[in-house]
Amino acid sequence: MSNFLNHTELFLTYIVELCTVLLELLGIIVLMFTAIRSFAQWIRHKSGLRLSLAKGIALSLEFKMGSEVLRTVVVHQWSELGILGSVILLRGLLTFLIHWEIKHEERALSRKT
Repeated sequence: MSNFLNHTELFLTYIVELCTVLLELLGIIVLMFTAIRSFAQWIRHKSGLRLSLAKGIALSLEFKMGSEVLRTVVVHQWSELGILGSVILLRGLLTFLIHWEIKHEERALSRKT
């Protein structure tokens, strides 16, 4: 029975690590796509550049936070959990600030039109 539990825990660890890497990769892809698209908008002098960039960064952070939350499943020590909690807290604060900026940017754009 102990051998089965060890194999199950190892399998779970591999699945979580794979999913964590995939979520991190998706966050990177979203961020790079947003950066390239925003750069193209900047070259063409299009309006709404800040808003689209902020929304892309917020989405990317959501993927990154998802990977951190998933990583909590396989934490073995309290020190790891503390570090992970700190990272989640910092990313959460960044997400909050970006959403605040998005809200104010949308208000500013709606006043212009």
